[in-house]
Amino acid sequence: MTQVVLTETHGKVGLIRINRPEAMNALNNDIVDGIGAAIDAFEADANIGCMVITGNEKAFAAGADIGFMKDFDYMHAYQTDFITRNWERIKTTRKPVIAAVAGFALGGGCEMAMMCDMIYAADTAKFGQPEIKLGTMPGLGGSQRLPRAVGKAKAMDMCLSARMMDAAEAERAGLVARIFPADTLLEETLKAAQTIAGFSLPVIMMIKESVNRAFESSLNEGLLFERRVFHATFALEDQKEGMAAFAEKRKPSFKNR
Repeated sequence: MTQVVLTETHGKVGLIRINRPEAMNALNNDIVDGIGAAIDAFEADANIGCMVITGNEKAFAAGADIGFMKDFDYMHAYQTDFITRNWERIKTTRKPVIAAVAGFALGGGCEMAMMCDMIYAADTAKFGQPEIKLGTMPGLGGSQRLPRAVGKAKAMDMCLSARMMDAAEAERAGLVARIFPADTLLEETLKAAQTIAGFSLPVIMMIKESVNRAFESSLNEGLLFERRVFHATFALEDQKEGMAAFAEKRKPSFKNR
């Protein structure tokens, strides 16, 4: 059987590749369980400071596998805790995760990309939530994360009309952080991930937690959280090293403590 999730290590970066090309990387339990296992391994590896999830040049993931879901009834979906049970491991990892998207990221594929901390897109990328065409709706966060990324109007437009958004519009709308030519997407994403992973891992995780807090709290509560975490950085050896290196005009040597 083909291994549907492949992993590689590039220095301090863990690469997770969805590998089901015959089905345009359509998501099923085998894939999400494989992604979860890969995240578990990279999370536990003290040498890894950032992760990248990608597909292939044709698709990041062209949605959830319809054949896998088409015979579900309500009680099966509810009793098996479909999605909640195992599809959301990305959102609980403390280390940064970048989605490198080329080709189609539709339905569950778009939602999985949005679960990552940022999306880097090839100029060939297409994003969409076409579930309405199947008589259903987004279930992995499409109606919740998409408005937070692109605003209500565009999210309503995409979810209700099933239209796709290209990479240029996705960047303008705030869904995508950066766009690269398709043939350099992975190289450039890994380069950016290596930059992130080269900093102090405790600080990387503190920043991720603080930015995410902005979506879960009022401004004043978020500012208080940020201030307390900022204060906590002064307990780190890496803060002492970083500021000393700046004063001494040299490159810092972070120890992740």
